[in-house]
Amino acid sequence: MNIYQHFRPEERDYIDKVLQWKNNVETQYTPKLTDFLDPREQHILKLLIGENGDVNCKLFGGSQDNERKRGLIFPDYLTANEDDFQISLFEIQYPAKFVTIEHRQVLGTLMSLGLKRGKFGDILMKEGQIQFFAAMEVSEYIKSNVESIGRAGVKLIEADIANALAVKERWEEMELTVSSMRLDTVISGIYHVSRQKSQLMIQQGLVKVNWTIIENPSFLCDDQDMISVRGYGRAKIIRIDGKTKKEKWRISVGKQK
Repeated sequence: MNIYQHFRPEERDYIDKVLQWKNNVETQYTPKLTDFLDPREQHILKLLIGENGDVNCKLFGGSQDNERKRGLIFPDYLTANEDDFQISLFEIQYPAKFVTIEHRQVLGTLMSLGLKRGKFGDILMKEGQIQFFAAMEVSEYIKSNVESIGRAGVKLIEADIANALAVKERWEEMELTVSSMRLDTVISGIYHVSRQKSQLMIQQGLVKVNWTIIENPSFLCDDQDMISVRGYGRAKIIRIDGKTKKEKWRISVGKQK
């Protein structure tokens, strides 16, 4: 069976990696902890590991509603608990009365440390309070190297992950019928813009699918894809419900409120 036919060509490297992890756990009987994965990567991981084999996988990102999670692949005779995911939570202390810090500034500062995106989990913001999750293996490095974000001097305090902010994203679910799963068509349906406009936005680099800029209007969307259009917000494909009698696609989409 050709496993790749169910996925996108650009996902082949990641698929190979997951299959290698699975094989190592099966043959060496030692668990494998991944970096933080985006929802699409989590979806692929769960599909490839399956649920009834000799190997299990669990996902955890620091708290229940997190988008980015670490995966733990382990032999089926073991159990996994939250400590096994080795996640640190940082609270950012800054002069909130005088400056505001935006999500993109936090991410920009973390990425400027030279670490991969996979070493960081969700960034949580609520009423001026800011926290972020990170892989425990890089927490000392992060603590030593972050002294400012934007124009604000900051101090990072490590906190218990039980004290993570409860930031519940609100999604409005809707059913759509689209003529194809092409990115320009799906965007047109979700955001109520013309195909011409959606094509232009894609070509101008304003559209990301699964956190990657996609400039090809004919890119085919799939189950669990996260789509963001600058100026219009984020949406995710929750389910592909199949085709209508007229050969159109019925999809369930969540739109961020």
